[in-house]
Amino acid sequence: MFALTAARRFFLYRPSCDMRKGFHGLSGLVRNEMKADPLSGDVFVFINRSRTTMKLLLFEADGWLLYHKRLAAGRFQEHPAADSAADALPVDYQQLQMLLRGIDLRHIRQRKRFKLPPTG
Repeated sequence: MFALTAARRFFLYRPSCDMRKGFHGLSGLVRNEMKADPLSGDVFVFINRSRTTMKLLLFEADGWLLYHKRLAAGRFQEHPAADSAADALPVDYQQLQMLLRGIDLRHIRQRKRFKLPPTG
């Protein structure tokens, strides 16, 4: 079952992406540009140059999933940390949800909360 939950890790591909790419082309970007394993179970997020289309790539136990969203109006905001030199920016589930809903991340302030340290 395809589910985007906070239990998954999300990585945003910083450069703009050619949305004609499918499973193989996007997994090649993950491996070669983001230096990550596309079979890891992580979700990889790609946005086109005009910021009107987003694709999420995920490999589950039995195959690839590709979530594709094209906005009818408006644009996806550029992530505030997009100035980074890295091609892969980690984003959390809440940030991804806000990007999808059109909320401006530059004006969001997270209050301090307890968080378990990562395992592994």
